[in-house]
Amino acid sequence: MLFDALAPSSALQLVRFADVDAFRPAESMEDARSIPLDVVNFAAARAVVNLPGCRIIVARSFARILDTVYRAPGGMVILPMTDDLRASSSGMDLDSRFYVALRGNHDCHFVEHHTNHHALIMFSPALRDRGWFDCADALRVRIADPAAHLHARQLVLDILRTASVNPHMFETREVAAHLQEGLLLAFDDLFRNNPTSDCGVPNAGARSAKLVQRIDDYVAAYPTTPIYTADLAHEFGVSVRTLGGAVSKVRGMSLHQYIRLKRLWAARAQLLRSRGASVATCARAQGFHHLGEFAAAYRATFHEAPSDTLARARQTRLPAGRHL
Repeated sequence: MLFDALAPSSALQLVRFADVDAFRPAESMEDARSIPLDVVNFAAARAVVNLPGCRIIVARSFARILDTVYRAPGGMVILPMTDDLRASSSGMDLDSRFYVALRGNHDCHFVEHHTNHHALIMFSPALRDRGWFDCADALRVRIADPAAHLHARQLVLDILRTASVNPHMFETREVAAHLQEGLLLAFDDLFRNNPTSDCGVPNAGARSAKLVQRIDDYVAAYPTTPIYTADLAHEFGVSVRTLGGAVSKVRGMSLHQYIRLKRLWAARAQLLRSRGASVATCARAQGFHHLGEFAAAYRATFHEAPSDTLARARQTRLPAGRHL
C-alpha cells in the first residue's frame, strides 16, 4: 500500500488516524467537516513534505461526506494517486482520469463512498506564475493525459520516499529546489492539455450546493423540530423535486437519509461531551422522540449502543484512580 513503505522523518510528517475522533482535530484546523459513512472500516492517513515553493500532502481518505473551504492564493492541484479513485463534487462524478485545479478560495462539497488516495499540492504565491490557473476563486476539473498523470504521480511518490529515507537531502535548499523543479515540469506537462477538455463545476451544481447549505443551516437552527420535505421546500421557495435532487446530487443520498445522518452524528457528539445527561436527553435534543428507533438507527450507524458511547465518554473523563 501507498503508506506502508514510508516512515516519519525530519522531512516527512506521517500521521495515521485510528478513528474519526482522532481525525477531527486535524480537519478542524483546515476548515473541513466530514460526516463518515462507514465508522467500522475507518482508516485515514496523511503524509506531508515541504519544498521551497510548495507543500505536498498525500492523504488516504475514508467513506464520507466532506465540506471544505480551500484557500490557495498560489494555487493548488488535487491529483488522484491510485487508479480506483471514485468521488463526486456537487453532482459531478470524478475518477482517476481527472485532476482538480484551483486558485483562490472555493467552497467544495465532495462525497466519497470508499477509501481514496489523493495528493494535494499547495503552491506558494511567491512561485512564478506558470500559466496554470485561468482565474481566481474558480475550481476546474480537468481530464489528465494518462502519461503526464502517471509521471506526476510517480514524482510525488519519489519525493515522499526520498523524504522518508534520506531526509538530509531536504536540509539543502539547492537539492530541495531541484526536486521541486522536476515536479513543476511534470505539472507543466499535465496542464498542457486542450482547454476544451476542462469541465468547470456547473452552475446547477453550485445552486444545489447552496440549497444544501440552507438545509444544513436550518437543521442546525432547529435541532428538535420534525422536518417534512414539503414544508422545507415551501420554506425555501423550491419544489420538493428540486430539494430532493439537490441533496441527492451534492450528498449522494435522499433528504431523509441525510437529515437523519446529520442528527445522529450531532447526538453522538452530544453523548461524547455530555456531563450527566442521559441518552434520552441527547436523543430528544436532536429531534429523536422515539427512543427505540433512535437506538436502532444509532447502532446501525456506529455499531454500538448510545449507552455504550455515553459510558465510554464518562469513563475517559474520570480522574485517575477513579472508576464508575
